[in-house]
Amino acid sequence: MAYTADRAFELISSAHERGRLAHAFLISGAHGSGKEHLAARVIQLVSGASKAAGFDLFGEPVAVETPPLDDLESGWIRIVRPRMKSRRVGVEEIRNLEQTLHLAAPGGACKVGVITEADRMNDQASNAFLKTLEEPPKNTLLLLLTANPQRLLPTILSRCVRLPLLGGMPLLAEGGGELVAALNRAAVRGFGTPIAAMHLKATFSGFLARSREEAESAAKAAAKEETSAYKDATDGTWLKGREDFHKAAAEAEYLDSRSRLFDVLLAWMADLLRMKVQSGGLDFPDSAPALRAVAEAESETRLLQRMQALDSLRRTLETNAFEPLAIEVGFLKAFG
Repeated sequence: MAYTADRAFELISSAHERGRLAHAFLISGAHGSGKEHLAARVIQLVSGASKAAGFDLFGEPVAVETPPLDDLESGWIRIVRPRMKSRRVGVEEIRNLEQTLHLAAPGGACKVGVITEADRMNDQASNAFLKTLEEPPKNTLLLLLTANPQRLLPTILSRCVRLPLLGGMPLLAEGGGELVAALNRAAVRGFGTPIAAMHLKATFSGFLARSREEAESAAKAAAKEETSAYKDATDGTWLKGREDFHKAAAEAEYLDSRSRLFDVLLAWMADLLRMKVQSGGLDFPDSAPALRAVAEAESETRLLQRMQALDSLRRTLETNAFEPLAIEVGFLKAFG
C-alpha cells in the first residue's frame, strides 16, 4: 500500500509518540513524490524541532517550516548522497556514517543517518551498511530514500519498515518539457502528416540517445573505479562480472527514462482528447493554445486510435523488437 507523504508522516509521528519508532525506514517513490521533504520532517520530529514556534497574535500556534534536507545536516545528522563520478555511494561514505552513529550524542539525542538514492550503494557499501542495520547503535534512526527499491539487497529490504509514497516526478521534468515543446510545435506546423511524425520521431529518438549516453557513461565510470580499486585484490572473472552488472544497471536506467518519455507522449495525447470532449483537467494547460486547432480538426475516434498506437508501440518496445524501426513505424501511426 502506498501513502501520501503527509499520511506517511502521520504514521511515523504516531509511532514516535508511542515510543515504538522503528530504527530503519525505507522511503520509496518516484522522483518528485516528496521523499526528501518527508525525511526532513522526520528529522525535525525526532530532534524536537517540529513543535510550534510560539503563537501568533490570535493565540494560534505557529508551525515550524521544514528546511531542505541538506540544511539539517549537523554533528548527529548525516546525509549521504552519491558523490563519486559514477554517481555511486561508496563504502567510505558508509563507514564515515557509521563512525558518527557509534558516537554517544549529548543528552541521549537521536542520531540520524539518511542515505539518498540508496539503490546506488555499491556492493561493498551495501554489505557495510547491512551490518549497521543488523546491529543498530542506540538512539539511532536510519532513513533510506530510493526510487528503485528493487535494486537494494533483499537483506536490506527485510530489515526496514517500508513506506512507498504516492505521486512522482512532474511530467515536465528531465526532458519532459522539451518533448512537450516539440509536440506543440508539431501541432502548430501541421499535425497528422508524415513529415510531422518524422520530425517528432527524430526529436524523441534524440532524447533517448541522450538518456542512453548518460546511463552508459555513469556505468563505465563505476566499472573503472572498481577496476582501479580491486584489480590487485581479485581476479579478472570477478571484475568482468562487475562490468556486466554495471551494463545491466545502465540498461535499466535507460528503460526507466524511456518509460517516462512515453508517459509524456500519452499525457499530451490525452490532453488533446480532453480538449476534444471539453472535460478539463489538462496535464499541460500551457499547451492548450497549440492543441486547440488539432482538437477541433481531429475526431474523437481518430484521437483514440492515435493513443492506442502509442500504447501499442510502448508494449512492442518491451519485447525484443528493433527499437529504431519500431519507433519509426509507431510514430507514423500515432502522429502521421
